[in-house]
Amino acid sequence: MTRKTRLTMDNLKLNNLPLRYKLIVHFLLISILPSIGLGLLIGWTVERIVEDQSNENTIQLIGKVNTALENDVENLQKVTYLISFDPGIQNFLKGNMKEVSSGITGTYSGESAEYNIRKFLQGFTTLSSEIAGIMVVNSQGDFISNEMYTRSGTSVTNEEWYKEAVENKGIFKIVGHPYGRAVKSHVDYKESDVVSAVRAIIDPETQVVQGVVLVDLKLRVIAETAKDVTLGKTGYLTVVDSSGDMIYTPQHSLMKNIPMDLFTDTSGISSKKIDGRNLQLIYRTSPFTGWTTLGVFPMEESAYGVREITFNVVTFVFVVCMLGMTASFYLAYSISRPIGQLMSFMSKAESGDLTIRYWGERSDEIGMLGRSFNAMLAQISRLLSLTELQERQKREAELRSLQAHIKPHFLYNTLDTIHWMARNKGAEDIAEVVHSLSRLFRLGLSKGSDIVPLADELEHIVSYLKIQQVRYSSKLAYSIEADPQLQEFYVLKLLLQPIVENAIYHGIKERRGPGHISIEVTESAGDLSLIVRDNGAGISPDKLAMLRQRLDSIGHKTDSGEAEQYLPDSKGSGYGILNVQARIRLTYGLEYGLHIDSELGVGTTVSVRHPIVRDSYNTHKKKIE
Repeated sequence: MTRKTRLTMDNLKLNNLPLRYKLIVHFLLISILPSIGLGLLIGWTVERIVEDQSNENTIQLIGKVNTALENDVENLQKVTYLISFDPGIQNFLKGNMKEVSSGITGTYSGESAEYNIRKFLQGFTTLSSEIAGIMVVNSQGDFISNEMYTRSGTSVTNEEWYKEAVENKGIFKIVGHPYGRAVKSHVDYKESDVVSAVRAIIDPETQVVQGVVLVDLKLRVIAETAKDVTLGKTGYLTVVDSSGDMIYTPQHSLMKNIPMDLFTDTSGISSKKIDGRNLQLIYRTSPFTGWTTLGVFPMEESAYGVREITFNVVTFVFVVCMLGMTASFYLAYSISRPIGQLMSFMSKAESGDLTIRYWGERSDEIGMLGRSFNAMLAQISRLLSLTELQERQKREAELRSLQAHIKPHFLYNTLDTIHWMARNKGAEDIAEVVHSLSRLFRLGLSKGSDIVPLADELEHIVSYLKIQQVRYSSKLAYSIEADPQLQEFYVLKLLLQPIVENAIYHGIKERRGPGHISIEVTESAGDLSLIVRDNGAGISPDKLAMLRQRLDSIGHKTDSGEAEQYLPDSKGSGYGILNVQARIRLTYGLEYGLHIDSELGVGTTVSVRHPIVRDSYNTHKKKIE
């Protein structure tokens, strides 16, 4: 007997073994060996993966902090632009304080003008709590500020911050903490409590520096942004400017000084040994502010976390394998026995006997599979009867819709004749109404099609609204917004008219004074969204709840398993809207349809969710599941 023949016979013997024995052998092989390999693999990979993910998450956190700081600084930059554009500030920069014209406060002279400029500057610090103070200095050294002043005998134009602003020629610049500055604040901020930013105001015609705007940012804003981020147990964030000076650092920091040679790129990761401790350093530089946000945390914290994860995973895998080996003998038997029984039931169902059922009280996967098998057979039976019921009810819905809204062809042909007779007699208003009514019927028929282009549906509703405007005169106004590209899509015929009719008769008509109806068509989450709003009388909460319940119940199944009747009673209230809901759900499924929001005395909003249909042959894009 050859070796190949022996292997083939061994395979046949293994395949012929009972299922419970196969399960025992396979479970032992796939549990013990992988558990040993997994322990070795975890030790090699977890440390690298966790460290990479930790560094990546830290860089993302630093990026978010930089973004928040950039937003704060950008707000300061916008404030300097708003200040420089004010007419009163422009007159002050030109040295003309006899009369200052402010775009906000009007025209004032003398001390009143200076007071109004201070009031104008005070508005920025009031609206933006992060601003500590604002000072505007002209080229002669005169200044106006809401919170700041200088020591007597000090020329502001000789200050370093003023010279830096002039050198930057109108470009916004952050100068850092105002150490040694002659400008003080009434609030008596410490120099380390604020960060200063300056921008020169340039004459656009002569390119001459007219003055400088000085804005102080409270360090509290930066501190609140950075201190909310914690790295490990003792890690933290610190912010350094382009010169290496500390903008923000926590009280108990691990590094007192930051060497600038550490930052070799706009972002990076490095390590450094300080005071006998190995520190992990992760940094990222903001191109807008020039500040570098640095994350500092001890490396042993990361290593400790990796060791703890490794130990927990290995212990868990070992325990699971031991328990699995013990339970495999029982599970193999309990699984294999009911499988054969379930197979016999499936064979009978396959032969066409849909009345067969699985009987058992098991709560495991086999029991769930048996109950799912029962539910599948019951669902197949219900779907067979439901499909027949839906087709019948769909035909009834279409028939009722046609009976309610469509007249024979001769009617609109007669209306066309009346239209031209009215024009010949000079009765333009009557001609317009008859023409709108004729178009209303013609579009309603739409050559017997179930769906029509959105453009035709909107034209149909415009004709309807024109007729209603003649009836209600100035009491009714309307507006329609729809992207021309969306108007090429197809929607169910007579979709909007029942909704608009309800808005007129139950909303605008009950309103005192003129009313307005707006129709908006947009694309939302891959579907068409059609929204009809009115500012009419609104719907009471009780009636709104009842109407929503009736809308939601359409298309759902009752407790007995039968489908809820799709078609509402034609004599009940809200027939038109309920009819629209029934037609949408019959055609496209339960995820589509109407939703109503209303507030009594304010108005009503009806939102229609409709699938995007690109051709008239794709009506039944989705069915009820």
